[in-house]
Amino acid sequence: MSSIPHFLPWQIAVASAWLEQRDRFAHAWLVHGMAGIGKRRFVQAAAASLLCESPQGGLACGRCAACQWVAGGNHPDLRLIRPDAVAREEGADLQEEAGEQAAPAKKAPSRDIRVEQLRALAPWFNTATHRGGWRVAVLYPSEALNAISANALLKVLEEPPEHTVFLLTVDSPDRILPTLVSRCRRLHLPVPAAAASAAWLGEQGLDDSAQWLAAAGGAPLRALQMSSTGGHACPDWLSQLVRAMAQDAVPDVGSVADSLEKEPALTWIDALQRLFLDLSLAAARAPLRYFPALSEPISVVGRRASPTSLSDTGKWLLAQRAVADHPLNTKLFTYSALLRAVQACQPQQ
Repeated sequence: MSSIPHFLPWQIAVASAWLEQRDRFAHAWLVHGMAGIGKRRFVQAAAASLLCESPQGGLACGRCAACQWVAGGNHPDLRLIRPDAVAREEGADLQEEAGEQAAPAKKAPSRDIRVEQLRALAPWFNTATHRGGWRVAVLYPSEALNAISANALLKVLEEPPEHTVFLLTVDSPDRILPTLVSRCRRLHLPVPAAAASAAWLGEQGLDDSAQWLAAAGGAPLRALQMSSTGGHACPDWLSQLVRAMAQDAVPDVGSVADSLEKEPALTWIDALQRLFLDLSLAAARAPLRYFPALSEPISVVGRRASPTSLSDTGKWLLAQRAVADHPLNTKLFTYSALLRAVQACQPQQ
């Protein structure tokens, strides 16, 4: 039998204090915080707790009929609203979940939250709750709302259905419509303490958790996801580039580009972005954030390079994310990005 979603260890205290106020709960909550700290897990566990008929310290008991329905994925007062692509990643049957509202099977699953998904909730809003308690709509990630679906949700929140709680997640509130943010109460989830994250990662069987946690910027779920792809917390190709530049050698950009040919562009662009933040920190004589294992060569390169050049290249890499999925020429795109990164690290004249 499936189990209900549980809060992660570093979430329990925040969740308990928050959920004990359920008698005067707001109709919509925007749960925000750094990517990879477990916001999706938090709102799913919160939904189970709100629906629980015998909560313990505000949290789901795991034993009542409501908890069993949540565990089985068939509680009549719970809806999960997320992109079809995310639902598929979670193992959901899109046709069974959405019926006629599902995207055509032959098309790639949408990465947007579609307006049809929100319109399909109208009959649900207009029926009484199953046991006279809450009705909970969980929507994640809010960044996946497009202009049409965001406005459809805004109309619902302007005149919220009775006995209904909306739980939304977002990395940063400024990434969604300000009017949507204004209709929600905010709940910020902090980055967990490094000790708590490392302990949890160790329980998941992750070796070298400190290095992976650093590479993920302190986000434990992201660290676990990154480690699942194999390799090292600091990619070999990145280490090769930095060490060559620190030794005044000319990096072999061509061979590095060849090694990244089958790597998703967003993966290596993300690694370069993290490197350039560390280089900027090194230029300012500040501790590194992502790649402490390369602190010596990064410090050498960062302190010799132009801070302006490092900053400009970091911004340029951010812009490349928008075209990374569809480059006109993958090899040329990779080579050009690596060459620009290397040139930005040249010593100041």
